[in-house]
Amino acid sequence: MASAAQQVNKNDLVQAQSHVFNHICAFLSSMSLKCAVELGIPDIIQKHGKPITLIELAEALSLPPSRTEAVYRLMRLLVNSGIFATQKTGENQEEEGYVLTLSSSFLTTDTEYTLAPFVVNLLNPAQVKPGHIFSEWYRGTAPTAFEADQGMPFWNYLALNPEYEKKFGATMAKNSHLVMTSIVREHKEVLENLKSLVDVGGGTGTCARVIADAFPHLKCMVLDLPTLIANIPGTNNLEFIGGNMFESIPPADAVLLKNTLHNWGDEEALMIMKSCRKAITTKVIIIDIVVKEGKKQENDEFSKTQLYFDMLMMSTHNGKERTEKEWEKLFIEAGFTHYKITPLMGFSSLIEVFP
Repeated sequence: MASAAQQVNKNDLVQAQSHVFNHICAFLSSMSLKCAVELGIPDIIQKHGKPITLIELAEALSLPPSRTEAVYRLMRLLVNSGIFATQKTGENQEEEGYVLTLSSSFLTTDTEYTLAPFVVNLLNPAQVKPGHIFSEWYRGTAPTAFEADQGMPFWNYLALNPEYEKKFGATMAKNSHLVMTSIVREHKEVLENLKSLVDVGGGTGTCARVIADAFPHLKCMVLDLPTLIANIPGTNNLEFIGGNMFESIPPADAVLLKNTLHNWGDEEALMIMKSCRKAITTKVIIIDIVVKEGKKQENDEFSKTQLYFDMLMMSTHNGKERTEKEWEKLFIEAGFTHYKITPLMGFSSLIEVFP
């Protein structure tokens, strides 16, 4: 440390130390965000219709008066991090009130693009706790840190915890509806010339329903485990099929894989893509992350989000987020010849893969 100190000035050392401390304490940022969402603070601010003072916020939260200072300290951190902001309010503009930012507008519960359920679900203790044993997992043999901590794979854990499974499923379905509605509206050319499509691993059919409603001529199928789709009614152009994507996929013009392949390692992903190759006549449509590489990652919030999700996939599912080179390698090995990547709003992409 002494030799390093001789090569940098004091200000740089202080900045470096603060950088490390900010990483150490980053969990407090996540937990403060979760606290604000669970207390309903974004909704309270929105419904107030104007900047809300600390006293007004504390009253709206129905908290003991002794917690008012604690609310101030919570909001001070979240204002500093850009989740909320302050504005002058009152008759003489002498008081400060809290307002939503563009970021916290994603945390209100009455919008179709809300991220509030993601905050609560991804910061569930079962998801967070495996992070405490990362170093043990790296030295061990368990497939994932989640399995090392919980003693079972993530999907088994969901099956044994139906309340969490229900919330997790609803969160994923809401995201699927938002993403697919956007694709149908802004990238309809990807789907409009197809006559049939299989949504592989499509769960309760959120994506397929959006597509079926937008394209009545298109025969849509949802392939998932029989136990998951049992008794789900179809429609004139929507059918639910029980099966296993590793064994076979019903024949169709196209296969849709939304946030499916990132749950799996390369060996399993290759098996899925080979099954898709046998099933399709036109293309495979993938909605997933394409991780930026090299200098493209520098000072980029999207890249940081992608890398966080990659760590989440690794620790929870033994899956991964892939770079374009990794996607290309997977496609070629599965027997495809070319592909097209279209960035979507946010940090995901739409990938069309052709035989």
